[in-house]
Amino acid sequence: MLNNRRTQIVLAIIILGVAGLGFILYLNMRPESPIADVVQFPRPARGHDDTIVFDELEAPPAGGEHSSIWQNCGIYNEPIRTGYAVHSLEHGAIWITYQTGFSADEVAMLESMVRGQSHMLISPFPGQSSPIVLTAWGVSLEIDSANDDRIEPFIERYRMGSQSPEPGAACTQGVGEPLP
Repeated sequence: MLNNRRTQIVLAIIILGVAGLGFILYLNMRPESPIADVVQFPRPARGHDDTIVFDELEAPPAGGEHSSIWQNCGIYNEPIRTGYAVHSLEHGAIWITYQTGFSADEVAMLESMVRGQSHMLISPFPGQSSPIVLTAWGVSLEIDSANDDRIEPFIERYRMGSQSPEPGAACTQGVGEPLP
């Protein structure tokens, strides 16, 4: 009788373990919920072209041909070269841009999200139509305020994300002197 009870307990533990493992796998493999208003650019072209010129744009490009050198990640209070920044996107960086003359308080909030973080860039972007644009390789999100609830999920999902051709590649030892 004792042997039969042990067998039942062992079987119950095994069944619960398998069920628990199955539930954990389900939670990890289910599709992520979409972030509202994220625009996807499937498979942007890539390649290096040091002669590339970007005409005035309403938003930063989310990929494409770019310079052979990347922008050092960090905080910039002056516009940076688009071709360098796009190369950083290829390495998995998030580029937060804002309209020239945007609220200093909101810029400070955005800078606090970038300061001390790897693979994050922030700079003004002249001619940008939206107040703020978050850009990663192949995706972008236009927002109006640094208080937008979608900023953190965007950064968590796309910084060094699988959509980047070279996630985790260098975001230092390129060009530019970010602010401390």
